[in-house]
Amino acid sequence: MASGPDLTASPPPITFTRWRPLGETEAAERYALSFPSAISTPFEANNSVPLIISVPRNRIGRAPVVILLHYWGATDFQLEQDAAEVMAERGIATVAMALPYHLARTPEGRRSGELAVVPDPDRLIETMSQAVMDVRRTVDWIETQPVFDPQAIGLAGTSLGALVASLSYAVEPRIKSAAFLLGGADLASILYSSSRTGPMRDVLRAQGMTEEDLRERLRSVEPLTYLKPDDRRPTFVITARHDNVIRAENSRQLMAALPNHQTLTLETGHYGGFLVQRPLLRTMGTFFQSTLQGKDFSAPGRFYSPTVRFALDLNVEQGLSVGVGLDLWRPRNSDVFGALFLTPRGFQGFTGVEMGRGFSLGITWLPRRVTPGLVWSVVF
Repeated sequence: MASGPDLTASPPPITFTRWRPLGETEAAERYALSFPSAISTPFEANNSVPLIISVPRNRIGRAPVVILLHYWGATDFQLEQDAAEVMAERGIATVAMALPYHLARTPEGRRSGELAVVPDPDRLIETMSQAVMDVRRTVDWIETQPVFDPQAIGLAGTSLGALVASLSYAVEPRIKSAAFLLGGADLASILYSSSRTGPMRDVLRAQGMTEEDLRERLRSVEPLTYLKPDDRRPTFVITARHDNVIRAENSRQLMAALPNHQTLTLETGHYGGFLVQRPLLRTMGTFFQSTLQGKDFSAPGRFYSPTVRFALDLNVEQGLSVGVGLDLWRPRNSDVFGALFLTPRGFQGFTGVEMGRGFSLGITWLPRRVTPGLVWSVVF
């Protein structure tokens, strides 16, 4: 097992600079701050950690605060700013933190996030360790600020941010509750199965590294290594039924390691949550509003999220056609669905059962005929 920094040890203490104002929104005052990362890398830009802070204007006393971690490849904090507004309406402050090699931490000549996930286990260990230590140092800073309640610190992450958040949550006891949006556990499995890591997977295999080899190498930064079966802090796991970036199996592994979790499943792929972003952020806001005050939270039993598909349909009447469609119905916890597609030949319906790997077998409904159909689709 490749070793990295001791993630359970606190980063060395530092003196933080003053935060500077960025302006105001209807619900919050916005500020900026940066501090040196606890782990130094050869890339100077990556060694400074920028924060964007939103403090609710309607706060009374010390405000609860949630640290927000963005997705892989993010080029701005727009999602986090939208979340900050929703949180501020509930009296919750937020601190958006740039992950290593992203945003202002991107080395010159590189894309945001390009160096964050690479086919090198030692670099992956360094990046994940740095991200966790940056989160822990952000908690250190929060505790120095009288505007925040140090007993009411939450953590939320999306996609890659959720992976970092689950590891940070596992080793940082000062975090009182956490939400993981489109995240999971078993990093080696994710890297060997995700639709986004194909080229990286090819490089690792060319080096003779199996999934089990990688799992052993990454054990020091694997959330499952640190999550405890007796940890009763409340968590909220939001998954997507058709996610091919973080598979359902990886989400289930994370949930199995969280003894006090609530779950919400979106009927989308990895990217379809943007279609219901506002109600989704409101639900997350309600989770933190409840749990950071020591109150119970119950995830909604029903949550509308559209299933939008790009599809190739093969039927005996028209042959092969391409279309974009919307699922109209699906029995609960079933692989059977009905969808309406718009194709170059007009509208057509499909009723079938998902067989795996994007394929569905069933019946295609044409304007004047019903015919057996085979559909391959990708859900957004």
